[in-house]
Amino acid sequence: MGRIGISCLFPASWHFSISPVSCPRILNTNLRQIIVISVLAAAVSLLYFSVVIIRNKYGRLSKDKKFQRYLARVTDIEATDTNNPNVNYGIVVDCGSSGSRVFVYCWPRHNGNPRDLLDIRQMRDKNRKPVVMKIKPGISEFATSPEKVSDYISPLLNFAAEHVPRAKHKETPLYILCTAGMRVLPKSQQKAILEDLLTDIPVHFDFLFSDSHAEVISGKQEGVYAWIGINFVLGRFEHIEEDDEAVVEVSLPGSENSGAIIRKRTAGILDMGGVSTQIAYEVPETVSFASSQQEEVAKNLLAEFNLGCDVHQTEHVYRVYVATFLGFGGNAARQRYEDRLFASMFQKNRLLGKQTGLTADAPYLDPCLPLDIKDEIQQNGQTVYLRGTGDFDLCRETLQPLMNKTNETQTSLNGVYQPPIHFQNSEFYGFSEFYYCTEDVLRMGGDYNAAKFTKAAKDYCATKWSILRDRFDRGLYASHADLHRLKYQCFKSAWMFEVFHRGFSFPVNYRNLKTALQVYDKEVQWTLGAILYRTRFLPLRDIQQEVFRASHSSWRGVSFVYNHYLFSGCFLVVVLSILLYLLRLRRIHQRTLRGGSAAVLWMEEGLPSQKGAGAL
Repeated sequence: MGRIGISCLFPASWHFSISPVSCPRILNTNLRQIIVISVLAAAVSLLYFSVVIIRNKYGRLSKDKKFQRYLARVTDIEATDTNNPNVNYGIVVDCGSSGSRVFVYCWPRHNGNPRDLLDIRQMRDKNRKPVVMKIKPGISEFATSPEKVSDYISPLLNFAAEHVPRAKHKETPLYILCTAGMRVLPKSQQKAILEDLLTDIPVHFDFLFSDSHAEVISGKQEGVYAWIGINFVLGRFEHIEEDDEAVVEVSLPGSENSGAIIRKRTAGILDMGGVSTQIAYEVPETVSFASSQQEEVAKNLLAEFNLGCDVHQTEHVYRVYVATFLGFGGNAARQRYEDRLFASMFQKNRLLGKQTGLTADAPYLDPCLPLDIKDEIQQNGQTVYLRGTGDFDLCRETLQPLMNKTNETQTSLNGVYQPPIHFQNSEFYGFSEFYYCTEDVLRMGGDYNAAKFTKAAKDYCATKWSILRDRFDRGLYASHADLHRLKYQCFKSAWMFEVFHRGFSFPVNYRNLKTALQVYDKEVQWTLGAILYRTRFLPLRDIQQEVFRASHSSWRGVSFVYNHYLFSGCFLVVVLSILLYLLRLRRIHQRTLRGGSAAVLWMEEGLPSQKGAGAL
């Protein structure tokens, strides 16, 4: 009875034979090829699945870390652990026009990656309340008595000193930054106030306080700090971790040879207060100018800075446009409107011989006041009587000359230069009056929709004042909305609309404006951006101290992944080596078969062949 021996796929020592009675002869050449391919496929599959499992495991870990980081930022309400020696502190005093406030910030030790910023957040006391204190009046009130300034500000510094651990005082930077109230003072008075602070504070406090830590900042600096603070809280300075994140391509001066940078898209900010309106946004592309005069103006409106600790790295270099427009705040605009109305009314009365607005029986019809409301304005001892007609469209038309727009390209309010905005790939947050106008009465805060806002504003303006008062008395508006808000809501809605769409040239179909009072339920102050910018080089100290430990901890953190990759790679090499060895044996065996009858006898009887042995 014939027998078949299987040895071509295995070493000679593994030779065995079977009878066709017990097993049909199916191990032919094609089957051996299938076996080889199957073994190879199994090895590749094993490697693939090991990589997939590792990637899924650590991918989920990465996402969990990202979620935890955002969750920590959103729910950052726990008391600061003042017993933790790895927590650092910083103090910023905001010396405004009406008062001064101290903010205490804290952050953990830097992670050692020069591409990451400090994780700065507001310090919270044992009751989990932000460590903030305010005093009045403003520091500019001491312009004629600068020797009293240090005594004036001492309560704020004592408050901060009580919350910052004593052992941390000498390494805690203190910044005293003065804004609007101090800007209007003569330089000599500013200098006298700052010199008193720089002389007396180091005597009574151990904080890190140098000459550059007390200054009067410009409106441009304040706007940049506000932009930094908002985008830091939004997480826009972090690295791209998801494919669906909004990104922007940034071209910076001097980086033409290295190519553009792809990073997270930052948010622009719009802030309309009572007196002024401010806009700030990143300019990712190199800008061109219509004239040399425009280029000169732009230098005062564009700020380029590096938030990273390494000046040679451009990953955190930002070019931001900041412009502040005095007289374009909600209350100041109303005053300008009334001044213009007053002058226009008296001019028409002289030309037409009428007495419109001079008596309550013949009031001036104001389209920017709610329907049928009666009001009076005073100017130069003269009283003008008004009655609202609630015509939103006419109100907008009346306000357009107050934009002071020019025919020059790339300009906004007052003809001031404004770089192009990529409306299809941009996002803006509107604060203060942008939020109050949309939320307090119209209850439309959040995502801005021009068509819905216009309809709601028209309906409000056209509603009789008596009905609006009744709704107010029944508590149908926001809790902090008062009669002043109700009275001027129509005007301010029209003003906000015109500033946004006509002044700053945003299209009416723009859908990426969010009006807000807070970000992640937190009121973000420009002081956060100030300390982020001014402490940007502090990570260098931690990086130098921790570089060895960081490198080793980094290896420990990823060694498990590397070991799996190494194991899979070695396994694949071993399998391929075995396959190559077996294929080599098969070729040798085939040559032996072609050698003669001795090889045939060897195949049939399963006995060693001398010629075959010599070939091996």
